[in-house]
Amino acid sequence: MASFFNFSRRAGTVRSVKNVAVGTKGPTLRKHIEQTLGSGTVEQAVKLPQGEDPNEWIAVNTVFFYNAISVLYNVIDGTLCDEEHCPIMSAGPQFEYLWADGIKVKTPIKLSASKYVNALFDWIEEQLDDPSLFPRGLGGSFPKDFLPVVKNILKRIFRVYAHMYHSHFKQILGLGMETHVNTCFRHFILFVKEFSLVDEKELMPMQELVSRIVSHSQ
Repeated sequence: MASFFNFSRRAGTVRSVKNVAVGTKGPTLRKHIEQTLGSGTVEQAVKLPQGEDPNEWIAVNTVFFYNAISVLYNVIDGTLCDEEHCPIMSAGPQFEYLWADGIKVKTPIKLSASKYVNALFDWIEEQLDDPSLFPRGLGGSFPKDFLPVVKNILKRIFRVYAHMYHSHFKQILGLGMETHVNTCFRHFILFVKEFSLVDEKELMPMQELVSRIVSHSQ
């Protein structure tokens, strides 16, 4: 899967893959994820390695999941997911998402899907680049608000998956991406379930597929 992380686009430009050296063992933990996924055991890939710090493990995986979704969305952004085709950010007719980051945009606003996702990716990158949230190297410690911030990141990453499945799955099939998207989503869901990082109500737009993923992993 790691070889798929070669590029991603933001509004027609290249969005670099994030290589955040989280904590003291970030590169080692990322390698563990890639090697475990390469063996085909997604269930094992989400488990906390013995003796490792849970926050560091969650942080490394958060970077991994952001890189995965940014690359996947790049394929449809600008050609299939634009102002004309996706004027609102939604996951089916019953779920619409408004954008707010609490700082630059405090009152939730309606955006097209592409503008929402690109604003989201900018916001996520700001969080990942903040060493007070994602500490680097020796001596760094995770802040008290680390888990709430990560939960917000992962909740919003789920929304991008939900939009892609509801609005672009035919295109995904046509591009031959179905297996890869399903594998990435399965990995994401099993991880957030393992560590209770996304509330059940947030998963409602994809409840049928989420339930199938969970039942097949047991």
